[in-house]
Amino acid sequence: MIEAVGLTKRYGDKTAVYNLSFQVRPGAVTGFLGPNGSGKSTTMRMILGLDQPSSGQVTIGGFPYRKLPNAPRQVGALLDAKAVHGGRSARSHLLCLAQLSGIPARRVDEVLGVVGLQDVARKRSKGFSLGMGQRLGIAAALLGDPQVLLFDEPVNGLDPEGILWVRNLMKALAAEGRTVFVSSHLMSEMALTADHLIVIGRGQLLSDMSVKDFISTNSADFARVRTPETEPQQREKLTAALTEAGGQVLPEQDGALRVMGLPLHRISDLAHSADVRLWELSPHQASLEEAYMRMTQGAVDYRSTVDQKAGLQQPLPPGAQPPVQMPVPGQGQPGWYAPPPPQQGGQAPFGNPGQSGQPAGPYGAPGGPGATAGGHVNPYAQPAPAPQQAPAAPAAPALTKPEDAR
Repeated sequence: MIEAVGLTKRYGDKTAVYNLSFQVRPGAVTGFLGPNGSGKSTTMRMILGLDQPSSGQVTIGGFPYRKLPNAPRQVGALLDAKAVHGGRSARSHLLCLAQLSGIPARRVDEVLGVVGLQDVARKRSKGFSLGMGQRLGIAAALLGDPQVLLFDEPVNGLDPEGILWVRNLMKALAAEGRTVFVSSHLMSEMALTADHLIVIGRGQLLSDMSVKDFISTNSADFARVRTPETEPQQREKLTAALTEAGGQVLPEQDGALRVMGLPLHRISDLAHSADVRLWELSPHQASLEEAYMRMTQGAVDYRSTVDQKAGLQQPLPPGAQPPVQMPVPGQGQPGWYAPPPPQQGGQAPFGNPGQSGQPAGPYGAPGGPGATAGGHVNPYAQPAPAPQQAPAAPAAPALTKPEDAR
């Protein structure tokens, strides 16, 4: 098990990770999510003893990594697939690692077969594609048959078959009772692979809960309802009936209605009572990506701007019509991201805690001390300091990161 308590890392006046506490338990795939620059890679480096925490501690099986006896036999990690000498063959690279850790040479051939590199085992790694390099890095992580595994973007550069293989590998390792900690930006893949999520933003904990709880807490399911397009009065009649019954109705760009707060059978009964014909009544469940975007939109540091193309646009010839800008479905209308759940009051994760009508947890999430956004108690929670007593220096640092913190 990986256990972090009050983990903080500063680089001069820059704070990459601040007061981070969590547990990664065996027997499950734990996803590690956060925007670019949120401190994910820095946290993983501290777990592996590559960076020394400024304060706090992180242990593996109760010991810091540097104090683990023969650590490569207990912990395997893939942080940088390019961390290999390009002049060495895949087999020579793994054999060197095996000899340093007292691992028999036959294990090298075993892991090369596991990752599918047995046919290129004696080729120099500098000629490997990005996906082949990822497979070699995974082989190095599996070399000592460890009980704890950390992967940073393991599917980067892999083809669909390779992504499926990594997904099944992670699940198989967790099913054997191992601790599997995976950082990734691919929400669709995390939704299929992870059992539990730890989400950070600007170096602080935002969420620590199961995937299912995370989606339900940070999004709102809704129903799509469509009435005959030739009878707009029926749409208005249905909107009035649904609103009167306590539902929240928002228009979609394609003419449908987005209804929240009412179950499907209730919507159907109300439409029948109002003598309104329905052309569509379908449920919509938020994806992990939608829930993640809503949770982290206040913690994103790197935002794109509109390309003005100054001085690059050519004048249209006489009589020509400008191209029609195709709208992005949903963009610019209410509910572009799934509406916030009622208990959060629409506040961004870094908003003022007291405005939601509920006391804030120690990491900005609603709930009492130690509660995450799903109501689960963090065993390492510290009491939240009163806003007026905030210290002047490290307690409210400028939560920016070094270039390598992700």
